[in-house]
Amino acid sequence: MRGRIISARAFCFVKMTYNVFWRCLTISNKELQINDDIRDRELRVIDSDGSQLGVMTAGQALDKAAARDLDLVKISPQAIPPVCKIMDYGKFRFEQAKREKEAKKNQRIVEIKEIRLSLNIDIHDFNTKVGHATRFLKDGDKVKASIRFRGREMGHPEQGHAIMKRFAEALSEIANVEKPSKLEGRNMLMFLASKPAK
Repeated sequence: MRGRIISARAFCFVKMTYNVFWRCLTISNKELQINDDIRDRELRVIDSDGSQLGVMTAGQALDKAAARDLDLVKISPQAIPPVCKIMDYGKFRFEQAKREKEAKKNQRIVEIKEIRLSLNIDIHDFNTKVGHATRFLKDGDKVKASIRFRGREMGHPEQGHAIMKRFAEALSEIANVEKPSKLEGRNMLMFLASKPAK
């Protein structure tokens, strides 16, 4: 029984050590080099408050960072000499992830909504389809207008182009034709996007 408790404690210790080690690897695995990864002879060092500390060796810069209990991070490796900043790298990565998450939340994904028309569409059905397309475009989505040709309708593609042209003209105040009507197999497609706000 006692042996199992000791082995369980040893396993927990190893697991905790592995988690800490793994976390450090994932942090330093990003593009920025930190602390002992920096092997340049000379570095231009910037303090945590943004003031210039000047050009110094990597050892001196690491000592200054360690004295403040902060990390030395290479922020501009292409510069001569490379520029490093003294900062709390964990806090920096946390704030960067927070900013990325916020930016992703504010992003809007543009969807493509399809409106199906036909060669013998009635005026009221046509107006309903225009209303739906208007709503989609005002929401910021793109509209794909399509006509499916059946049987002998394949012999009259000019009627399809005429309906597509009429549809585009009905939406001309709020939309631009992104791709004009084109026959692909038995389908005629046209893409519309909302006009940019002035």
